[in-house]
Amino acid sequence: MDGLLAAVVVLAGFGLVLSALAWLGSRVRRRGIGDLVMGPFDEIWHPAAHLTRIEIQAQEERAAPMPSPSDR
Repeated sequence: MDGLLAAVVVLAGFGLVLSALAWLGSRVRRRGIGDLVMGPFDEIWHPAAHLTRIEIQAQEERAAPMPSPSDR
């Protein structure tokens, strides 16, 4: 009986952590702060994502070209 209770507690804790990460992911996507919060988790499961994230940040930081004075 004690073993069953321990297994239920471990599985409930695991489910709680997974549901918290899913909730956090959906909230982060809605607010647009995914790189700051979910970036480390993405790097854990997909290490090549780090290079992609750096490229995306570089593209976001680039300024749009200024129009010339003769353009309307």
